Amino acid sequence: MAKAKTLADLGDTDLLQTLADRKEELFNLRFQSATGQLESHGRLRAVKHDIARIYTVTRERELGIRATPAPI
Repeated sequence: MAKAKTLADLGDTDLLQTLADRKEELFNLRFQSATGQLESHGRLRAVKHDIARIYTVTRERELGIRATPAPI
């Protein structure tokens, strides 16, 4: 589970890559759930929350509430 502060420290490309990874993981977890192979239902919820956090950080950047981190 990623913290909002950790996600806010990522650059835009890293944030989008993390979002894509979480969406793929969510797809796989839903597939496992549908076939009865899912062992940890809590992970499904955690991934959904991570996706929501990523969308929140992205929207905050669009509105200027949270600044994009400076490149290193």
